[in-house]
Amino acid sequence: MPFRSRERVATAPPATPRFLLPALVLAVLGYQINATMLSPALPDVARRLDTSSSLVGLSQTLFFLLAAVGQVTMARLSDYRGRKPIMLLCGALLILGNLACALAPDISVYLAGRVLQGVSAAMFSLSFLTLNDLLPPAAFGRAAGIISAVNGGFAGVDAIVGGRLADTVGFRAIFFGGLLLSVVGTAAVARYVPAVAPKAEGAMDWLGATLLGLGLSGVLVGLAQGAGWGWTSAATLGCVLGGLAALTAFVLVQRTRSAGGGTDPGTATGADARPAARTTTAVIDIRLLASRRAWPLLLTVTLTLAGAFGALALTIPLFTQDPQAGYGLSATRSALLYATPAAAIGVIGAPLAGYFGPRVGWRRVALVGSAGSLLAFAVAVPFREQPWALFAALAVLGLTYNGLSITALNGFAVVSAPKDQQGALTGLTGACFGIGASLGTALASGLITAASTGGATGSAAYTGAFEAALALLALAMVTALAIKAVPADAGEGARDDAERVPAVHL
Repeated sequence: MPFRSRERVATAPPATPRFLLPALVLAVLGYQINATMLSPALPDVARRLDTSSSLVGLSQTLFFLLAAVGQVTMARLSDYRGRKPIMLLCGALLILGNLACALAPDISVYLAGRVLQGVSAAMFSLSFLTLNDLLPPAAFGRAAGIISAVNGGFAGVDAIVGGRLADTVGFRAIFFGGLLLSVVGTAAVARYVPAVAPKAEGAMDWLGATLLGLGLSGVLVGLAQGAGWGWTSAATLGCVLGGLAALTAFVLVQRTRSAGGGTDPGTATGADARPAARTTTAVIDIRLLASRRAWPLLLTVTLTLAGAFGALALTIPLFTQDPQAGYGLSATRSALLYATPAAAIGVIGAPLAGYFGPRVGWRRVALVGSAGSLLAFAVAVPFREQPWALFAALAVLGLTYNGLSITALNGFAVVSAPKDQQGALTGLTGACFGIGASLGTALASGLITAASTGGATGSAAYTGAFEAALALLALAMVTALAIKAVPADAGEGARDDAERVPAVHL
């Protein structure tokens, strides 16, 4: 029996705003181009700001780090304050961040701008939550597929455009374009996205949110900088161990909060799912986190991103451009042949996942995505020296990973959480995307570096990175099988649409 919102609505469903989905697409694109278009322009940033590549790399680390922290904090805060006010806050932060980066006189202002932009990554989680609040299951699935397709940018073309802008105008043009898009997107949210009543009672657990932010920050910084600092250095160990300590404290605090009242999220249904009123509620109920609807999902997201993203973002570009070990392609040709097709196919796969998710269950779609990604890499690893085989494997990966897996895992996180904790589980899922991406790139970089310094020659220098990606995707398949389906994921027929209608304040 699905969890039901604590809001009881007796009136007919209000008409869905006509431009709701376009407004959300514009809002998430305003953030996304700062992640995809900027990558080829990083050398230009270092040159024009007269700074080191390490500081530019730090800006990327901070951007993705704050994206992970922002997903959790902002999404959970929206349970208490409503989705729309937090989306407008994220839009304002994105506008300020774009302004800071576009006008930055030095690296310090640029770093501050990237931090503000990173926090606005919560726009993705907030968009999924808003769509789920306002739409019936089938419509939510289609819309979620479109939002997921935007998660990869403009089908891979934006990275090429970003490189061209950097070569001709300079990196600031990218941020001025992002500024225009973020202003339009924020205005569209203000005009066309309805304000939905908050889902949770009580107050935000800022102590828990702080501990979670510190924990994620420590682990992510340690993973991102470990190769440069040294994996056994005091800085790396301090970040990782300090982050783990903060996460341990977070679990203890959440256990105390969860024991303070309310019902077990693994068993409560209907009106019983309403939490007991108390001053401060947990960021996420520890009983939900320990259930099979949560921890296998979070592990699957982390492992999938570690395997697929690490390979797509680092191993394969390095391999295809390596003249001794790989194909010796130029950066542009490598992107056109081995990055853009996968991204473009993902744009097709994401709406397919959105269509089938509410009908056959998001978990089943996620399993198909995991199995397909594992099969694609099982072919890519032994046949990577054959350009056509690698191209075909990455095309399949574009469908299964970029399309099916990412959309289905996001969709499952939204529909499987109790109504008063949707922001928590959705935000944690979004954070795990960042954790997995950082883990995957750090592991691939470390393995390639270790193989090269150890005397490996030719394609053998990349064997460890390819095999690690395959192993991570195999583990993701195992954890995906452990995800427990819930009635809300059993298909459209199992949902009571009347219970999904929110109180809308236009």
